[in-house]
Amino acid sequence: QEPRPALCTQPVPLGAMTAASSARALASDLCCGLENLPVPVLNEVDNDCLPPLQYTPENVAGPEEDLDPTEISLPGCECFVSSCEQDACTCLQRYLRAYDENLCLVDFKETGYSRPVFECNIMCKCSEACKNRLVQRGLTFKLQVFKTSKKGWGLRTLEPIRRGRFVCEYGGEVISLPEASRRIRSQNCVDMNFIIAVREHLSNGKILETYVDPTHIGNVGRFLNHSCDPNLYMVPVRVNSLVPRLALFAARNIAVEEELSYDYSGKFNNLQKEGTTKERSSGKGRALKSCYCGAQSCTGFLPFDSSLYNLEDQSNMI
Repeated sequence: QEPRPALCTQPVPLGAMTAASSARALASDLCCGLENLPVPVLNEVDNDCLPPLQYTPENVAGPEEDLDPTEISLPGCECFVSSCEQDACTCLQRYLRAYDENLCLVDFKETGYSRPVFECNIMCKCSEACKNRLVQRGLTFKLQVFKTSKKGWGLRTLEPIRRGRFVCEYGGEVISLPEASRRIRSQNCVDMNFIIAVREHLSNGKILETYVDPTHIGNVGRFLNHSCDPNLYMVPVRVNSLVPRLALFAARNIAVEEELSYDYSGKFNNLQKEGTTKERSSGKGRALKSCYCGAQSCTGFLPFDSSLYNLEDQSNMI
């Protein structure tokens, strides 16, 4: 079994107030060295500090969770080469190539449905430089966590990102539906919800559901804000396990210092029958939170998933 991802538990150091402005460098690296690149934290708005966070570069199993995202459950290829080729690699023959020569995600929508993305894994004989190993390599772009004026903390890029490139994961605790519902119902009206529900619709009619919570144990993806016109979209990617890693790819070319965002509802850049969702429906019976994305297509409210409240008597809902 592959070792569990390391967790960063050391406190985030506070920086001194700069002489030129009120900006505070709160940390030189949010990730504590667990990513390929440091992710600094900057507050140019107020005196708030980051909430406590155990950093993990990828998913970990939640408490009493039988599904272990680090368990190796997928077979590997026998390609003794630097990078696998479609005509010889069992991984690519089984699942087809997901990335092109420029390491951009291939657009499968011309086929009428989304194909699953499977990367070469720890059991494969190919090298770490294989072009079918992308999400597992971690961060490749310089990012920064920063305080926004209305949306709390956000994430932005410090270098340009080309359309189709992998940007980061949405990583945290993998939990069950009952645990996700319990955590959601324990929140009050001012708490931020970070739990995401990913629903994958299979050709046989079945639905695979994955719940990830980065509230207390998570990675940089935790700081991504919602936008009704986002520059990222989420794709479930499998590496060593059938438990997907929630990878975010650039939906268009992204400029330096542009805030990174995705659609919490999962509707953006998604086929009609697909379902990658974070708080998805109308929110009937609960007060919706305002959306401050600023897009021309803004709906005015954050998406909401009422299904996470449906396991118990709805009369308990606010």
